[in-house]
Amino acid sequence: MTALTLSTAAAPGLRADAIVIGVAKGANGPSVAPGAEAVDKAYDGRLAGVLETLGATGAEGEVTKLPAPSGFKAPVVVAVGLGAEPEKDAGFDAEALRRAAGAAARALAGTKKAAFALPLTDAADAGVVAEGVLLGAYSFDAYKESAKETKPAKGNGNGKAPLAEAALLGGKPRDKAYKAAIERAAAVAEELNRARDLVNTPPNDLNPEAFAAVAQAAAKEHGIKVQVLDEKALTKGGYGGILGVGAGSASGPRLVKLSYTSPKAKKSLAFVGKGITYDSGGISLKPAGHNETMKCDMAGAAAVFAAVVAAARLGLEVNVTGWLALAENMPSGSATRPGDVLRMYSGKTVEVLNTDAEGRLVLADALWAASQEKPDAIIDVATLTGAMMLALGSRTYGIMANDDAFRSAVHEAAEESGEPAWPMPLPEHLRKGMDSPTADIANMGERMGGGLVAGLFLREFVGEGITWAHLDIAGPAFNEGGPFGYTPKGGTGTAVRTLVRVAERVALGDLG
Repeated sequence: MTALTLSTAAAPGLRADAIVIGVAKGANGPSVAPGAEAVDKAYDGRLAGVLETLGATGAEGEVTKLPAPSGFKAPVVVAVGLGAEPEKDAGFDAEALRRAAGAAARALAGTKKAAFALPLTDAADAGVVAEGVLLGAYSFDAYKESAKETKPAKGNGNGKAPLAEAALLGGKPRDKAYKAAIERAAAVAEELNRARDLVNTPPNDLNPEAFAAVAQAAAKEHGIKVQVLDEKALTKGGYGGILGVGAGSASGPRLVKLSYTSPKAKKSLAFVGKGITYDSGGISLKPAGHNETMKCDMAGAAAVFAAVVAAARLGLEVNVTGWLALAENMPSGSATRPGDVLRMYSGKTVEVLNTDAEGRLVLADALWAASQEKPDAIIDVATLTGAMMLALGSRTYGIMANDDAFRSAVHEAAEESGEPAWPMPLPEHLRKGMDSPTADIANMGERMGGGLVAGLFLREFVGEGITWAHLDIAGPAFNEGGPFGYTPKGGTGTAVRTLVRVAERVALGDLG
């Protein structure tokens, strides 16, 4: 991962390969953002005009490179757009800084060292810029021949290695708040990037057993307790949902429990993640063109895994348990069929009307298992429904809950983290559509409002009196388009930062 440093050095004298500055979109053209005063001075105060001549507008994510002024030790100035110029005395939005830093870091692939002279008004800004740099520099190289030691590594699809080092100018290396902000950014970004790696790993190399092994290794490294239930243990325990989904695969299912405990904790959280390492749809096979990205169907479990490890690394004063419901959904002679009835871990029976509605089945078992420990709140994360993508698009995830105040608090945590999310309802009239003449409930209901129907199904398996929220991340979990801001093509790590922020707020006692 890109190395981070805080620096009080002036931009002209700093030895680096590039100086990154911010440019805002003003009413009369681009304007140079605070932090770049020394650079602007070296251009005799005409940097904004030079940038405008080169076509720069200051629009968000726009990157313009130009030769550094005479006397600078860095040869290149990289101007990155911050979007609209803020009102007088107002600072730049945190997400604008994060995205700008990410866009610049990605544009500097192949560079050894860059100095970031973006607006830093306090330690929080330093943390935001650091996070943007670390997330924007991400690349997934494991399966590229050119990534071998004897050849230059590929990064971000442009054949160059990721930015090696970033110095944040205007930072305070000896200030505890600044140091803490940088350390937090590094811990969260490193674990989020690990989640991205898992999502990007081909399903032939990441089956449930392999995912469980990754979790076990990380748990050992960070002092987290881990328990893995294999097929035998799942059968003995009566986990009919997880077993039913995994029945058609040669790779057996797993339920992984990760437990981080703090001696100072007063509250406990349970995070539950959908971990379908590959989703063919089962007997209800997906149509052509819908299978190619289904390695991402374990993104919820990856997010939960990363969030628990991040909480441990940050030493948060809250107990956090992660439940990874892992299975591969495949068609075979042993696969669950439409019309089959599964007896879930809770004892309820479910008529399976569609084997491609499998995520809710594995989550149901994991939610009930999490409920038995009586946490203060449960949040599940899942790439659950195409309906949520139709409702909110590819960059925003939906939040449902059995408590309006908790739903609002989770939404606030998402906004604070820079993750687009939107609160969604759980209309009671949709529950009737899941009535089954054969079982306690069916795994399908009305087609319209399908994302909300899935939420209502999950609610059935949350223990009585336990506050719960459901994050449907089907849209933003995997970016099939081009990279933007700090978001790469492929796995995004969506929901990791929201979960970490929720845990931080609970630890501080300000989440209700």
